[in-house]
Amino acid sequence: MQEIALFPLPLVLLPTERIPLHIFEERYKELIGECIEQEEPFGLVLATGDGAVHDVGTRARVEQVLEVLDDGAMNIVVEGVDRFRLLELTKGRSFTTCLVEPLADQDDPVRSVDTAKARDLFRALAEATGSEVELPDAGEPSLDFRLAAHIDFGIEAKQELLSSTSPRHRMARLTELLELALEATKLQKTLHDRAAGNGKVSPLDAEEG
Repeated sequence: MQEIALFPLPLVLLPTERIPLHIFEERYKELIGECIEQEEPFGLVLATGDGAVHDVGTRARVEQVLEVLDDGAMNIVVEGVDRFRLLELTKGRSFTTCLVEPLADQDDPVRSVDTAKARDLFRALAEATGSEVELPDAGEPSLDFRLAAHIDFGIEAKQELLSSTSPRHRMARLTELLELALEATKLQKTLHDRAAGNGKVSPLDAEEG
């Protein structure tokens, strides 16, 4: 077990993912300040809004301090490092602390067919959205998280991926989410193109008269 500082937020951070944060509360300015000074990570965990937090989160490190304002507030970029399971909330500081243990994967290897499918879908989605994102190599560590970190699947889906301890199931679930995202992107483009034609959106299955 290890005691770490905890930063509950209404978001999910995946390993390898980078996100910007605006730090303005005094307790979290203290937390982030210590992490920067001591070059230590902190725990980022999804808060549900009623004071509760999920029991699986991500250790995050401060990668860049973009700006420090006059009142001490900061704009920073953090990166997800690895996952933990929250065992117990602890007290004694202005910010919440907790006891955690690493969250390890089961010995359940990813199927090569799922890896190939996920990379193909990711490439197709990037092309459909016009995004210039480098496709990770098939053998890259944490490939599933590296792919998922570039897509906004929504909080629940991201927490599901984060909490999964089966690499095979996680990659299979990722391919399902990528398929849904690609279908939604194609549908949105079709609706946009039809609306741009005459100012109206027609049913997709309508026959030309």
